[in-house]
Amino acid sequence: MTRAEEFQELRPLLFSIAYRILGSVAEAEDAVQETWLRYEASPTLPTSAKAFLSAVVTRLSINVLRSARVRREEYVGPWFPEPLLTDPYQDPERSAELADSVSMAALLLLERLTPLERAVFVLREVFEFGFPEIASAVGRSEAACRQLVVRARRHMNEGRPRFEADRREREALAMRFFGAFTEGDVDGLRQLLAADVQLVADSGGKAPQWAGGFFGADQVSRVIAALVPPFVRIGGAVEPHQVNGQPGAIFRDRDGKVINAWTLDILDGQIQTIRSVSNPDKLGHVGPVGDAWAVLRESLQAGRDSD
Repeated sequence: MTRAEEFQELRPLLFSIAYRILGSVAEAEDAVQETWLRYEASPTLPTSAKAFLSAVVTRLSINVLRSARVRREEYVGPWFPEPLLTDPYQDPERSAELADSVSMAALLLLERLTPLERAVFVLREVFEFGFPEIASAVGRSEAACRQLVVRARRHMNEGRPRFEADRREREALAMRFFGAFTEGDVDGLRQLLAADVQLVADSGGKAPQWAGGFFGADQVSRVIAALVPPFVRIGGAVEPHQVNGQPGAIFRDRDGKVINAWTLDILDGQIQTIRSVSNPDKLGHVGPVGDAWAVLRESLQAGRDSD
């Protein structure tokens, strides 16, 4: 097998490692590409391509994350990871674990960790790397890596997101939710929302922003019922879709351009959190991005005209 063939075979794993460390599709893709350039330029062939490439992409991701954390502190409004529609790395025996590890809730929890803790946790807890490989990847002793995992695991367990065990039930509830909100059914929506549900958005100051968000089943159901039906009337489309391994949707304008992406956290038969990513800088990999401001203005006018 050639180097190029080995790299392509391992590319899904490398991207999945980088994305979980960085929370950014674009930055993960850049890290994977740089990993290939270093592998191609390496004068010797490593004993294990997987170990070598995983170590390189991990180190690159740690360095990128250290600088990214400074930018995130200056970010306008809430910061969410870039939505991921499909995780390229698949393991049928661990599909549920992998999906939950890439959820918005899990990735936001990883933000609590230092870059080194985050990388070690991802390699060990998500991808089940051995400590010798992890130690080589991050340039620490095995004992130090074990301590980092223990510390990271403790932080994660303190706020670890829980999801419905039955994925089919979660999907069925999500479909009922999207059906109710395109019809503007306030009562139907309220029944599906937890009493303390949150609707929060990441716009980065580059798309319509919902101040601090909306909270509580009454407020959230009314906001959705007021905004979504007019959006549909002007030709907008709500496409239910797996986003970050969880039920969600992509919103498109009448020309098919992406306006935002939603993810739903579902627990105990109710929707606990709705996260919207509308920052256009985070949606380009999903498809051509539309003008969210123009869509909002037209939707509000359509809502007034129907009153």
